Amino acid sequence: MNNNHVESIGTRLKIEAGRVRATVGLLDEGATVPFIARYRKEATGALDEVEVAAIRDRLAALVELDDRKAAIVKSLDERDLLTDSLDKKIQASQTMTALEDIYLPFRPKRRSRATIARERGLEPLAEIVWAQDNVNLQAEAEPYVDESLEVMSADDALSGARDIIAERVSEDGTARARLRALFARQGTLRSKVSKNSEESGVKYRDYFDWEEPLATAPSHRVLAMLRGEKESFLSVRISPSEPMAIGILTGLFVKQDGPDPEQVSSAIDDGYKRLLGPAIEREARNAVKERADRTAIEVFAENLRELLLAPPLGRKNVLAADPGFRTGAKVVCLDRQGKLLYNDTIYPLSGERSEREARSVALRLIDLFEVEVIAVGNGTGGRETEAFFRSLDLGNRIPVILVNENGASIYSASDVARAEFPDHDLTVRGAVSIGRRLVDPLAELVKIDPRSIGVGQYQHDVDQKLLKERLDDVVASCVNSVGVDVNTASEQLLSYVSGLGPRLAHNIVEHRDKHGAYKSRNSLKDVPRLGRKAYEQAAGFLRVRGDHPLDASAVHPERYTVVNQMAKELGCSISDLMRDENLRERIDVRRHVSGDIGLPTLNDILAELGRPGRDPRQEFEAFSFTEGINSIEDVNPGMTLPGIVTNVAAFGAFVDIGVHQDGLVHVSQLADTYVNNPSDVVKVQQVVSVRVLDVDIARRRISLSMKSQTQA
Repeated sequence: MNNNHVESIGTRLKIEAGRVRATVGLLDEGATVPFIARYRKEATGALDEVEVAAIRDRLAALVELDDRKAAIVKSLDERDLLTDSLDKKIQASQTMTALEDIYLPFRPKRRSRATIARERGLEPLAEIVWAQDNVNLQAEAEPYVDESLEVMSADDALSGARDIIAERVSEDGTARARLRALFARQGTLRSKVSKNSEESGVKYRDYFDWEEPLATAPSHRVLAMLRGEKESFLSVRISPSEPMAIGILTGLFVKQDGPDPEQVSSAIDDGYKRLLGPAIEREARNAVKERADRTAIEVFAENLRELLLAPPLGRKNVLAADPGFRTGAKVVCLDRQGKLLYNDTIYPLSGERSEREARSVALRLIDLFEVEVIAVGNGTGGRETEAFFRSLDLGNRIPVILVNENGASIYSASDVARAEFPDHDLTVRGAVSIGRRLVDPLAELVKIDPRSIGVGQYQHDVDQKLLKERLDDVVASCVNSVGVDVNTASEQLLSYVSGLGPRLAHNIVEHRDKHGAYKSRNSLKDVPRLGRKAYEQAAGFLRVRGDHPLDASAVHPERYTVVNQMAKELGCSISDLMRDENLRERIDVRRHVSGDIGLPTLNDILAELGRPGRDPRQEFEAFSFTEGINSIEDVNPGMTLPGIVTNVAAFGAFVDIGVHQDGLVHVSQLADTYVNNPSDVVKVQQVVSVRVLDVDIARRRISLSMKSQTQA
């Protein structure tokens, strides 16, 4: 473990070095973020998942920096360019940018104007010009005239010398740092419409002639402009005041008390416009893109977390319908474990005769399979199909619930779905997914690439590696916080459990299929390739409703001994302890503090005994849209409607009001008071009441408000 890294991480994240050191040690041993945060609180001082992940990510960045330092040192050493002074500078660099600035003058270069000038022997002349002494430069340049080297005159020689100086200026570390700061502080982001793109690029009309300070440009606008540029509808530039930039370089390199600085000033001007300015602009673009990416990814991650942790209905016999007009509605019947029992197609929206037949089939299926809830996908024909099922006069005993089907088509065409339902087509698989999503959103949504779920903005424009890593973190966090029933979970759900992954998840399911349900956590040790370390990481997050009462809880098996001691002291069984609050109140947890277990873990255990295997998700509440409001044509300004938040972005929130076109509540309309961050006010899946401000049928846009009438 590099102690310098520990100190650096601690300083940057404002976490004590000892806690960082313990966390890094656990990460080095292969411990996962959920495991460390949940079961190693004594070691880390109770760092949460966000803090542990931040340490992990910062450590990875420092290791990457170390690797780059090693590669640079090797390159310099192989070319006999490494000196003790240079090596010290390299090792002392704290960022990748600073490191690359040090290496830039020594980096192998493509043939440039400065390279050609050096080949023509003009470097000594460049040194004379650079020195800015009181000499006659025309006379100094005369000896360098050589027609064989294509230096035809003294002016040609001085031009070559200026090329060398321009490159030197562009590679100077101080100059780059000063210009980098200027771009960041006072740079302007500008976009212009590309030639002849006014009509074809109309969706980017807002950015045809746009500029704003780079430092405050919001993520969504940056990504929109860059997407427009990528599609060749816009050109995007970043630049500060050119005189200010030139002034900084002049102050660095022109001797104020020297002779006529024309040659050096000319080289500086050329060096900025041709080399340094474009280079720092590229850096600024990369930096603002990275900043915009991270903001967009965090918004996506937060939305995904809310969606994955949406309240589950719980195990019910479900009739699920994937609606359609011409093709009919594919209906499936699922048992309480989500197993497909039956599928059929009905045509409730194709005329009276077809509707009567559909009614007969639906009522028969409801009776035959003892249906407890009806799930209807919210796609095309969803509201109409929902109305059809409500017309069956089922009363309150069988609720009809509209289900967001985003991503269901992705699942139905996936290898996972084909493996699960090899004998059924896409429509059946999609209907099954809709039904299961109502019963347990988390268990079903983990089967879909989170990038396809539809709760992000510009997800195809951001860094895909960073996006995948962040979303995978969110999925893993949600899965492990809820816990997984090892006897009912799919491979996909199990693969996100701490310490497992796809291979071990497959082995667990294969072993379960071959030998039957697991009777205890301990029996997981019989799974091929599931070793001691994987068991330690996973066991606390796996639930087994079998022989041992604690196996269905979040108490880790390594702590069963201490629970046994608690029960023994009270003269009762563990089951008694879990049932009887009065018994638990008699436990003095301080008596059980020892070298490897402290109050944080003991308090967690006590809380878990009171609510073993507690699901942290909220209770499910049925929701329904306003009847008769089924399409955008039914919506009028002034209406107040119930809705569900489907997406939260930096500029506001999108709300489903049941018309197949989400409305936008702009950030300025989210509350009566000023809102800086929309996610502080609304979350994905939140039920809200909105007022319609405007409806643009031609552009399929609905403007909504959540402000009170008095503030409108």
